[in-house]
Amino acid sequence: MLRWAVFAIAAWFLLFSGVGLRGVVGPDEPRYASIAREMWLSGDWVTPRLGGEPWFEKPALLYWLGAAGMALGAPADQATRLATAALSVLFLVFYHWRLRRVFDETTADVSTAILLTTAGWAAFGQAGVFDLPLTAAVGAALLLLLEWADDPADKRRLPWFGALLGVSVLAKGLAGPAVATMAALGVCTLRGVRPVARDLFAARTLLPFLAVCGPWYAICYARNGDAFVEEFLWRHHVLRLISPELQHVQPAWFYLPVLAGALLPWAPLALGLPWRRLWEDPRTRLLLAWALGTLLFFSLSTNKLPGYILPALPAFAALMGLRLRVEPLPRRELTAAALLLGLLPLAAAVLPEALASGLPSAWPPKGLSWGLAGPFAAAVALVSWAAWTGRRELAVWALAAAAAAGLTQLKLSVYPQLDAAAGIPRELQRELAAEGDRICVGDVRRHVAYGAELYSLGRAPACADQDRPLRLEGDPPKIVR
Repeated sequence: MLRWAVFAIAAWFLLFSGVGLRGVVGPDEPRYASIAREMWLSGDWVTPRLGGEPWFEKPALLYWLGAAGMALGAPADQATRLATAALSVLFLVFYHWRLRRVFDETTADVSTAILLTTAGWAAFGQAGVFDLPLTAAVGAALLLLLEWADDPADKRRLPWFGALLGVSVLAKGLAGPAVATMAALGVCTLRGVRPVARDLFAARTLLPFLAVCGPWYAICYARNGDAFVEEFLWRHHVLRLISPELQHVQPAWFYLPVLAGALLPWAPLALGLPWRRLWEDPRTRLLLAWALGTLLFFSLSTNKLPGYILPALPAFAALMGLRLRVEPLPRRELTAAALLLGLLPLAAAVLPEALASGLPSAWPPKGLSWGLAGPFAAAVALVSWAAWTGRRELAVWALAAAAAAGLTQLKLSVYPQLDAAAGIPRELQRELAAEGDRICVGDVRRHVAYGAELYSLGRAPACADQDRPLRLEGDPPKIVR
């Protein structure tokens, strides 16, 4: 019970605390929250709409979760984020259960602690975007394949794999099956493509998959016709992979530093994974193919965003947990991981401006605070001493506790600054809510225009469409007459 109490406290601070300290940020969170609000108000749970117009960039799962949250009384700018945080916790419980069943309790404990306290999970576990729902769905599906990977006769969980893969298609289209395919290639190297395909495309797997995701796609196509196919499948699947049209073009190596950052502070443990031994066990072979296959697939895509790599994190966390469980204690890597906690004050100084204007504009950092130098030095000393004296459990749990505390402090210090830097300032949120009928949106940055749609409850049109006495203009934005 003590273990679960510790997990619950860490999950609360990392995933739920501070949810009211910021509004929606960037262009995606306000768009998705607005679509969820329109879905809730209209009662149309099939066609996503933004400003009354169909919006087919993503499927419906996050909108359903946000609309359900609003129906339960959550504020519109928090509903999708709270739903994502709840889904994150549910996945962590499932993750622990599966690793305990397939490996052992210590591996499950350590892997879950690692995943929960990575920077990537803490960041996206409370973000109102699609990356965490996709990761939870496809991650849960692949965790159900571990026994089958070890024993091809064990097909008990294949129907549930198919159903959860169907949920991933509702979360983010074909990205889930793509990740699952890359993971399954690891099993193909053991058994061959045909036996693996025979199991994964059998009726016991395919029918639950279609039963879960098929109805929404069929009904959405019936109501919207070819516009749905052209926008959703062609533009946001095919062109996202091969065309620079969507303006998220990055080099092939982009995800190497992104993955390292997402795995902080545990990233050094990934560098020393015993790759050869992991490849010898069918279960860890699946995890390895899942982790590296996800990295490879999204690296080959023309368009790249940091959140795309999130589905690789559960696999990497499990592999690192296994390393800490069965391998000689990696003293140097644990010490390096503790030292990387020192990057958190730097992140606090850089993050608001980086979200507002990009990383080059945020460098060099301003207002770097050293108020946590003492606790940081104490954490490094404790983890290092425990690692070098062979106290495995103390080293691991001290690092996890320090990471949880550091990431929570980072969040609570940065969140109050994000509205002004990458969202809409609180006073302006209140003005939009009160005066939305008299305001139009002029020349502002994209994230401000989407935020104005949300906070005005859809009552503030573009000034080009309808001029009004009050105009939202400028950078930073303000209301002018």
